[in-house]
Formats: sequence, structure tokens, C-alpha cells
Amino acid sequence: MNIVNIFLKELKQTFRDFRMFVFMIAFPIVFMLVLGMALSNAFSTNKISIDNIHVLYKNQGNNQLAQAFETFKKETNKSGIHFKETKGNVDGKKAVKQNDVDGYVEISNTGIKLYESDRNSIEGNIIQGMLTAFVDKYNVAMSVAKVDPSKVNMVLASNHSNQYIKETSLHATKSPGAMDYYAIAMTTMIALYAALNGSSLMNTEIARKTGDRLLVSPARKSDIFLGKVFGSITINFIFIVIVVLFSKFVFKANWGDHLGVVLLILLTEVLMAVSFGLGVSYITKTGGAARTIVMIVIQIASFIGGAYYKIDYAGNIPKLSPLSWAIEGITKVIYANDLAAAIPSITLNIGITIIMMLIAVVSFQRREGL
Repeated sequence: MNIVNIFLKELKQTFRDFRMFVFMIAFPIVFMLVLGMALSNAFSTNKISIDNIHVLYKNQGNNQLAQAFETFKKETNKSGIHFKETKGNVDGKKAVKQNDVDGYVEISNTGIKLYESDRNSIEGNIIQGMLTAFVDKYNVAMSVAKVDPSKVNMVLASNHSNQYIKETSLHATKSPGAMDYYAIAMTTMIALYAALNGSSLMNTEIARKTGDRLLVSPARKSDIFLGKVFGSITINFIFIVIVVLFSKFVFKANWGDHLGVVLLILLTEVLMAVSFGLGVSYITKTGGAARTIVMIVIQIASFIGGAYYKIDYAGNIPKLSPLSWAIEGITKVIYANDLAAAIPSITLNIGITIIMMLIAVVSFQRREGL
């Protein structure tokens, strides 16, 4: 019961601290809005698109190749490749040189010739690939004609219903935009700021002269310790949940379909942050030094962990930051539905929590006061 009373006391005391309340909620939201809007172009996922391809052609043949090409021309028009026959004195080669068209094709009884512009290499490669496929199919049809002429039309007509151009992305189409990324980054960063609260958890009582009153109360030292630690973890996690929900419903940030897993990662980060701040406060034995060290660590971790700019997590230095563990794990859970990606982040956070909490517990037991 004493633990519960101290737990509730910690919650009330923190809620009455208006400056902390504003800092833990308003600070990440404002940064999220500013960075999300200012750096939106840096997260652009627009892909290069190819407009309609225009090709001139002159059909001087009178054999099956010329007839097959006419059928081929009609089918490619469905995919945005438009063949236009030259009229009068139009010089197809000159039109290609002047970049008026993407290519020029001559069809004769002996074969097909293609002229393409060096300035439109992508379009030229597309035209060349299509014509190569067409000629290969025609050669197959001629081979079939030697065995069974009745099957020629079937070979030439095969796959005409399919598109000649199909786009396939080598990268996942789902990727965070600026607001999505900074919603994750600012939330994980403010979770790390819970270390400041942890560093002053006991020192605040000493500064307010309430530490001695707690010690002479019926509550045991262990009750005081657990009540204050659980209270700090709870209130900081409430701040995180508020920021997540605000960014989700107001800024429309994408938090994925596994919000429970995402919140679990953030909860373990809060555990790690509070225990780290508490452990540092007992190691330094002074509140001012503890807060200075914690603030420096937070700033370095935020900078190299990608709180202010998107980083490449393939490097070794970013992996030293707890932010990088959290951001990478959350991003994979949201955009790749990879729930297993949460395990490394959760494991590292809990590991640091155990180490720092052991330091705090041992130091707390050895002290006469808080």
C-alpha cells in the first residue's frame, strides 16, 4: 500500500509541474511539425516516370514481317509506345537527330533497322528491347511455319494481351515521409529525455527537504524506491502515448498496424532512460553533475541516432545510440511488418535497464538517506 501511495504522489507531483508537462509534450510536437514540413523534400519518394514514346517508321516490306509489324504496332500503342508512319518527304533520321522523336524504324523484306537518339538513352533502350523481342518472336514463327504453317498466326498473336512494359520497383513502395519519420524520431528522442527525470528522482526529494519525512514515515526504503521509480516510468510513458496519438490523429503520421509492438519498444526505452538517469545520479552522487552528464549523453545520442536528420543505419557509429535501435526497429515494424525487428531494440533496452538499475539499487541500499 505504501508503494501505491508513493506512486500516486509521484504522478500528482509531476502533473503539477507545468514546465515538465509542456516540455515532454509540446517540445516533440513542435519539432515534429517544423522538421516534418521543412524537410519534406528530403523524403520525397517520387520516381522517374517515362512519358509516351514516339517512333517514326517506314514500312517498305511486302512479306509476313511487314504484316506482323503492323499487328505489333497496334499492341504497343496500348503501352504508350506510338509508331507513326512517315509521310511525304519526312526524313526520319533527321527527326531523330533533332530529338523530335525517340526513334526511327525502317522495315524492309530483309529485316528491320532502328535509329535512336543518344540523348534519349532510356527511351532508345526500350524501343530496342521491344523490337528485339518482336524479331525473336517472328523468327520463332518462321521456324514453326516450316513444320506447321497453320500455327504461325497463333505464335505471332500470343501474349498480345500483355503489356510490353511492366514496372517493378526494387525498393519497397512503403517508406516514411518527412512527417512519418520525425513522428518516430521525436517520440523516441523525448522518451530518452525521461533520463533527466530519473537523474533527479531522489535528488528532488532531498532538495525539497521531503526526503527525511519519507524516511521517518511508515514506508520502507524499498517502498519509496519502487514507488518513485514506477511513478516516473508511468508518467513518462503517458507522455509518450500522448505524443504518439497526437501525431497519429492530428499530423496523420503513419504508426502502422502493430501499434502495440511499437509502444512496447517505446516502453522499454523509457525503462532504460529512467534507469540510466537514476544510475548516473547514484554514481556521481550530485544532482547537478548527473543532469549535466545525462543531458550530454542525450544530445550525442540524438545527434548520431537520427533525431534531427535521416541517417544510414548501415554504419557502426549510429548503432551506438539507443535512438537508432528504436527508430530502426519501429520503422521495420511499421513499413515491413517485421515484428522480429523489435526484439534487438527491446533486448538492448532491457539489458541496459538491468545493469543501471542494479547500480542504483546497490547504491541506494548503502546510503543512509535517499
